[in-house]
Amino acid sequence: MPKLTKRTVDALQATEKDFFLWDSELPGFGVRVMPSGRKSYLIQYRDAGRRTRRKGLGKHGVVTADEARTEARAQLAAITQGSNPAEEKRKKAIAPDIAALCERFMSEHVAHRCKPSTQNEYRRNIDRFIKPALGKYKIEEVTRAQVSELHQRFHDRPYQANRNLAVLSVMFNRAELWGLRPDGSNPCRHIRKYPEKQRERYLTDAELSRLGATLQELEASGEESLASINAIRLLILTGCRLGEVLTLQWDYIREDAIWLPDSKTGAKKVYLGPATLEVLEQIERLPDNPYVITGIKPGSHLINLQKPWRRIRAKAGLVDVRIHDLRHSFASSAVGIGESLPMLGKLLGHTQPQTTARYAHLADDRMKAAASRVSSEIAAKLLVAQ
Repeated sequence: MPKLTKRTVDALQATEKDFFLWDSELPGFGVRVMPSGRKSYLIQYRDAGRRTRRKGLGKHGVVTADEARTEARAQLAAITQGSNPAEEKRKKAIAPDIAALCERFMSEHVAHRCKPSTQNEYRRNIDRFIKPALGKYKIEEVTRAQVSELHQRFHDRPYQANRNLAVLSVMFNRAELWGLRPDGSNPCRHIRKYPEKQRERYLTDAELSRLGATLQELEASGEESLASINAIRLLILTGCRLGEVLTLQWDYIREDAIWLPDSKTGAKKVYLGPATLEVLEQIERLPDNPYVITGIKPGSHLINLQKPWRRIRAKAGLVDVRIHDLRHSFASSAVGIGESLPMLGKLLGHTQPQTTARYAHLADDRMKAAASRVSSEIAAKLLVAQ
């Protein structure tokens, strides 16, 4: 057995069958020659079960004999300490990838811990952004640099970039819990979220009047379904979230209030004014359907209000108004007539004062007017005193 060098390996001739030539100086280090003439360096060793194992080190010509020898020496030394490179390679080959982690995350975590609306949002982020970018990579292989690159890719859409990062962070936390990544290895750590500018759009009195007239016109003409029209009216009059209105059941309505068994913030009570009760009284109750805003299929509720809303807002000249802006407009109207922020928080079902605090600036005009009245009153008395 000669020492494996470039010269000795170059001189090896292919035969009808592949054969091995082992190094004279480093036991376990060799080269394999295939009938095709391909030559590859490898190591051979016995694992803990005394089975013969082989691990490739690279193709001759791509890897030099000296480079292969250095790598062989390192791996053979590691084997004496209990390492098994062939088994590690096998485990890596069959290890689950990010696409598989996504599906396990959705079925074992999201399906049991999150509300339907959140489940839909997670699914959207996973299918549209996370899987296409990282799905083929093994779970242990994903690095902070890769996650950062995905985050930066949507720098012009900070909300989407941050949602992707949030979903990935929760998913990698679960991967650690499931033993698929080492503890503390979440690659989302230390990646700073982009600042998100809160979008605030409130309907003016004139815009509310225009929207109301449009709804009446569409109801009379039959151009839009009554379910869509009534859903929008309830959104405006209650300040409820879209999902709360679409899944509202008749059994939840008791006298002058809605008792929601579940919402984004848990169970809550929504008080109803006379105008809201009047809208509810005009909605036909179907004997085989428990929902107030009914869908096309028997026993179902309306699923998608976005398409009808786009048509309605276009007709009303409110093309920049989102459905959630109707909730903001409810808050704006409440502050405008003098309701306090704590009261507004109760009306909207907020559990944290800081959530309601975003509407504090809406009271500025009212406060300025009060300050003007008080200062004018005092100034008038000062003038009299002179």
